[in-house]
Amino acid sequence: MTPLDLMRRRSAPLRLVIFDCDGVLVDSEPVSNRILAEELTVLGWPMDTGEATRRFLGTTLRDMQPQIEARIGAALPADWRQMVTIRIVAAMAEEAAAIPGAVEAVRAITALGVPWRVASNSSHAEMQAKFGRIGLADLVGGRVHSHTDVIAGKPEPYLFLAAAAAEGVTPRDCVVVEDSVPGVRAAIAAGMDCLAFAPHSDGADLRALGAVPFHRMADLPSLVEAGWRQSA
Repeated sequence: MTPLDLMRRRSAPLRLVIFDCDGVLVDSEPVSNRILAEELTVLGWPMDTGEATRRFLGTTLRDMQPQIEARIGAALPADWRQMVTIRIVAAMAEEAAAIPGAVEAVRAITALGVPWRVASNSSHAEMQAKFGRIGLADLVGGRVHSHTDVIAGKPEPYLFLAAAAAEGVTPRDCVVVEDSVPGVRAAIAAGMDCLAFAPHSDGADLRALGAVPFHRMADLPSLVEAGWRQSA
């Protein structure tokens, strides 16, 4: 199935697009994973940015903690997650960049009148810094959902279900835009169609989980418009 097929053949009206943040709207993974790698190296688990990305893409600090503690053989300091988050927020305010075409895609989808929200494993403080940096702060107010708002982040479905509930729609009315394995798993578990953004690969790993890959953010507005018109 192609992305256009997915949007044209939906079994329910398109009433909400739900964006992931990191890797979909904001190219933040190099920054956050660099900091994570530095912190883990200090703890005695030598790591570079690439390995941190491969191991932890789309994962919350809370969910990483048991794996880290098992590897280093000790409990993390009680304030470790808070300290790392503070470092990441400060870095994002200075270094975060938009995924190419993402700001334009969000503004185009807004202009179409399609409702949208953001559901992310990032904290609200991180997202505030990121969206302020890339110039979307004017649009995201009241649309943002963090893993801290629900009992568990991705790959559990609660974030996406919370976004749908906030918009007053059912899961079948939603299309999720994701780029990570945990994110796709969460979307499918929530009962939502998923477009998988895969700019650097064929997206076969995400397709195997039930998503439909696309490769250019510039293509997203036309895909959303196809679903929106189909629903009209």
